[in-house]
Amino acid sequence: MNKKFAAAVSGGAVLMLVLSGCGGDDGDEKANAWAKKVCDKWQPELKKIETANADIKRVATESSKPEEVQTTDSAAFGTMSASYKAMGTALQGAGVPPVKDGQTTQATAIKGFEESSKGYADLKTKMEALDAKDQTKFAEGLKEVAGGLDQATQGGKNALNTLKAGGLDKAMNGQKGCQVAAPSASPK
Repeated sequence: MNKKFAAAVSGGAVLMLVLSGCGGDDGDEKANAWAKKVCDKWQPELKKIETANADIKRVATESSKPEEVQTTDSAAFGTMSASYKAMGTALQGAGVPPVKDGQTTQATAIKGFEESSKGYADLKTKMEALDAKDQTKFAEGLKEVAGGLDQATQGGKNALNTLKAGGLDKAMNGQKGCQVAAPSASPK
């Protein structure tokens, strides 16, 4: 059960934050300047999400007590919720991206990050409500929480796909702040 939970989690947040491809080119200076504003603000959030994912995976793969799993996962979901919200705020603060339909691209991406923020806040609430004293009930509840991970990450995936479709992927991939290390394959 715990290994499945770890696999579900590690396949989520950090991996989805890599837009695609490797560094960008020297193309559009306006897009690069916009991407730098966003990525500089995203970098600390990406690191927080990566660390939260690692914490969840650690307690899920070790023989951790339900109380430790509950505390760690709850804190990690809270971190992820705050980080996705901050990523949406950074998009808002960077202004309209200099691409065709930039305003729509920006608004749709912000909405996606807000959805992921809310999704992780909901998972935090569910995790805190689990009965860690009853191992059977806790395991059943953990399955439900794990089932909600895909939904929680979907908004962020949609946001990144929106930015990519809007033509911002090259500019963003060229920014050091938007580059994260892809996690290694996890056990199933």
